[in-house]
Amino acid sequence: MKLRIDGTDVLAMPGRSLREIITELGMDDARLSCRPLAARIAGEVFTLNYIPVRHKDAKGDTVTTRRAMEASGGEISLIRYHDPAGKDTYVRTAQFVIFLALNRLWPNARTKMSCTLGPGLFISVIGAEDFSAERLKAEIEQIVADNIPLLRRRISTADAIAYYESRGDYDKAQLLKWRTVDYFDVYEHEGFRDYYYGEMAPSTGYVSVWDVLPAEGGFLFLFPDDRQPDTVGTYQHMPHFFSVFSEGERWCELMECETATDLNLLVENGRVRELIRVNEALHEKRYSQVADMICQRGVKAVMLAGPSSSGKTTSANRLATQLRVHGKKPVLMSLDDYYLDRDKIAPGPDGKLDLEHINTIDTDLFRLQISQLLRGEEVELPTFVFMRGRREWYGHKLKLTADSVIIVEGLHALNPVLRPDGVDEGLIFKLYVSPLLPLNLDDHNRIPTSYLRLLRRIVRDFEGRGASVQQTISMWDSVRRGEKRWIFPFQENADVIFNSSTLYELAVLKKHIFPLLTAVQPEDPWYDEVRNIVKVLNYIREADVDDEIPPTSLVREFIGGNTFYRK
Repeated sequence: MKLRIDGTDVLAMPGRSLREIITELGMDDARLSCRPLAARIAGEVFTLNYIPVRHKDAKGDTVTTRRAMEASGGEISLIRYHDPAGKDTYVRTAQFVIFLALNRLWPNARTKMSCTLGPGLFISVIGAEDFSAERLKAEIEQIVADNIPLLRRRISTADAIAYYESRGDYDKAQLLKWRTVDYFDVYEHEGFRDYYYGEMAPSTGYVSVWDVLPAEGGFLFLFPDDRQPDTVGTYQHMPHFFSVFSEGERWCELMECETATDLNLLVENGRVRELIRVNEALHEKRYSQVADMICQRGVKAVMLAGPSSSGKTTSANRLATQLRVHGKKPVLMSLDDYYLDRDKIAPGPDGKLDLEHINTIDTDLFRLQISQLLRGEEVELPTFVFMRGRREWYGHKLKLTADSVIIVEGLHALNPVLRPDGVDEGLIFKLYVSPLLPLNLDDHNRIPTSYLRLLRRIVRDFEGRGASVQQTISMWDSVRRGEKRWIFPFQENADVIFNSSTLYELAVLKKHIFPLLTAVQPEDPWYDEVRNIVKVLNYIREADVDDEIPPTSLVREFIGGNTFYRK
C-alpha cells in the first residue's frame, strides 16, 4: 500500500511500524520540538508502533491493510509536541517513566497524581521515609537512557483486577470493576503495569526534556516549555493556587469522595444527594466569606476573572446576593460590553479574529469609566450586541451610592492593563474563579480541570445554543491557547481563588452529554477527541438527581434551570 506521510510518498512494507518507516525516511529528530511522537490517521491518534499493513497469517502469505489506513487513503500526519495530542502523548509517556522509577525505589509507597502547577505536575508521595527528589531524578535519568520499548499488551479485565489487588493498588482494582468491557490494555516493564488512557511514545528515550524539583509532601515534575519545547518550563511558585487545590483534596477526604470509584459508590447507594447538599453548602459558605472580606475592606469594585466555563456569571450573581445580606447594592458589569466593534479588530496571522486577545477589549474606555465611577461620577455604560458585532449605547447610566459595590465579570478581569489609574488599590478586590477538580480516576490518573470545563461547555453549548459536540471541540484548542496567554498568568495575583468545582457533577453531566458523544462516528474528524472524553466517562456512573441541584448552583449554569438567567 502507498502511504503519504507529511506529504512524502512511501510504499508500506508489511509488518513495518510507522517508527521504522519515518526513521528510514529521515523524519525522526533528536530535538523534541521536531520529533514525531504519534500519528494522526483518519482523525484518530495512533502510536508510532502502529503497523499500517500487517501479515494476515504466520507464514506471511497474505497481508491486510488496517481499517484506519483504508479510511485515510494512506494519508498520515505526524504529531509533534506543539500539537495538543503530541503533548498529551509526551505527558503519558513521562507518567510511565515517573511511576516506574517510583516503583523501583519505593515499591510500598503510595504515589498520587495531584495537580498541575504551571509547567509542572505535583505528585504526592506517602509512606517513603527516605524519599529524595535527587534520587528519583537519577533513576528517571537511567530509565530514559535505557530507552525501554513501550509496547501495549491486552489482558483480561479480571487479570488486571487480580494484579492490582495483589500489589495493594486497590484504587485501580476498584476502578476496573466499573469497566464495561472484559479486556484492559497495559504497558509493562519488570512486572510493573500501568496505563494512562491514551497513546504513548514508542520508548522511554522520548522523554528528553524534563526536571524534578523537591516539594513538601512529594515532588514537582517539570515538562517542556509550551512555546520552546526543547527547554524545560520555568516554574514560578504558586502557593495561593496550591493551597486552594489542597483544600479541595481535604474536602474529598472529608466527603469520602477521592476517586471515581468513590463517586460511583455514592451514586449507587443514593448518598450522592447528600454529597450535592454538602458541596452546595460549601460553595455558599465560601461566597459568604468572600462577601465578608469585601465589606471588611471597604471594597468598591470586584474584578472577577476565570477561564471558560468556570462559572463566572453564576459566581458574580451569588456573590451579589451575599453582598445584599450586608446591606450593599451590588452592580453587575460585564467586560463583554467593552468589546471593540468586530470590524475594528485586526485579524491574526491566520486571517482569523482572536477573540481571546486582550486587544479585543476597549481597555482605555473601561479604565476611564471605572475611575469615574469610583470618583462618584455618573457614566453611560455601553452594551455589546453580539448579533451585530458592535457596541451600542442605550442611555444606561450609572452612578454609585455609598453602599454600591461593582462586580466586573470577564476573562481578562485580572489583567493589570485594566487597572484604573489614580485609584486606591484597597478599593478593588480581585477574585479568580476556576473549577479545580481534585477527583482522580485512580492514584495515577487525574481528571484535569480543563476536562471538566470542556464537559461543561459542551453541555451548555448544546442545551443553550444548539451547538454540536464537534463545533465546541473545534474551538477548544484556541480557547486554551488564549487562557494560557491572557488568564492563567494572573491567577496567583487574586485576593481569593474560588474553587467552583463540585465532586458530583461528572455523574450529572454524563446524563446530559453521553448520548451526544457516543453518536460521533470514527470517520468524524473530531472522533479521537470525543473518544478521549468517553474513556473517562465510561468509568463514571450516571446520576439522575437533577431535582436535588439548587436553582442557583454553578452546575445549573451548564445543565439549565439557573434562576439567574431568568428574565
